[in-house]
Formats: sequence, C-alpha cells, structure tokens
Amino acid sequence: MFTNTFSSFSVNDLQKAKDFYGITLGLDVEERNEGLEILDKKVFIYPKESHQPATFTVLNFMVEDIDKVVDELSSKGVDFEHYDQGYMKTDAKGICRNDGKYPGPLAIAWFKDPAGNFLALIQEK
Repeated sequence: MFTNTFSSFSVNDLQKAKDFYGITLGLDVEERNEGLEILDKKVFIYPKESHQPATFTVLNFMVEDIDKVVDELSSKGVDFEHYDQGYMKTDAKGICRNDGKYPGPLAIAWFKDPAGNFLALIQEK
C-alpha cells in the first residue's frame, strides 16, 4: 500500500536550520527545491513564513550514551530544556532519567532547533 514514509516539519529560517542540523547536529543535510532533506533519516524540513513552533517533540534521536551526546551538543551551544514536573524532572544537564518506576526509555533530553521546534535525545534501557 505505502511505498515510503517520512516525517516533515516547518521552520522560519531555512539557512539557520541547515546550519543547525548540518553543522551543530552533524547530520547529512541536502538542499532541495522545497527545503532541506536530512539524508538517511527520512526527514524533510521546509520553510514557512507563518511558522509556529510545535509544542510537542517533532523529532527524536536515539543515542547509546545520552550523557556523552548532551555534553557534546552543549559544548556546541545547544541549550537543553529543564523540567520539574513529577516524573519529568530533569537533572542539571537537562536529562530526565527513568529509575524504572515508569514505562519508557532509560533517559530523555529535550532541546529546540533555531525555529523553536522540540527535539529529543532518547537512550533506551
């Protein structure tokens, strides 16, 4: 029925998005007529003048060592979100750690792209 699937979301500044996803996050990004394609991740980013950032996570990155990736991205100027809401309490680095009392991954850390879209790093158990 379906031949392919991919995720997409908008940004308000395509060049800032290209720099962030390509340089800061180190992803293989290619410009297309309609926007940016993150190669091998099946993600497409398109410009939208009336862009409004999503209030939820639009893209998750699975990682093996969340502390290492958070430290690396923090050194590149990425700011991680901090929460103090029940089981969504983050530590000083911005990592929400699961002590096994709740279903879900071992750890998760949220951050925003330059357009304000929420992204997350996830370390499974």
